[in-house]
Amino acid sequence: MADPALGGVLETALYAEDLDAAEAFYGGILGLQKISRGGNRHVFYRCGPGVLLIFNSEETVKPHEPGALPVPPHGTKGQGHVCFRVDGNEIGAMAERLKAAGVDIEADFHWPNGGRSIYFRDPAGNSLECAEPRIWGL
Repeated sequence: MADPALGGVLETALYAEDLDAAEAFYGGILGLQKISRGGNRHVFYRCGPGVLLIFNSEETVKPHEPGALPVPPHGTKGQGHVCFRVDGNEIGAMAERLKAAGVDIEADFHWPNGGRSIYFRDPAGNSLECAEPRIWGL
């Protein structure tokens, strides 16, 4: 039998206490398609072939209720990081979209091996990046 291989990242999670602000940012400003919202616990978004999970860590550390999905308690405190894959010819347009929405671009970097990244923050302070896949040789 062959060794199993990881095929990629299916889900990525960030944490935010204010899910209303997260929903306005990820759905409104970034334009991600919302999959579902679970009260004050989580909001999930489609992002290319994967899913971006935004959890309220105050809720996800609680044990699941009887009858709920048996997902173990989890969560983290503090700011995380996600890099979104963006075609090189669209990074400038994304930077303009963010600036028009009042989002500060913290860095606009051209990597020595080719490719460009822009860095910014969501309302919870998570570090977000939009980058060309070629920064990782993809």
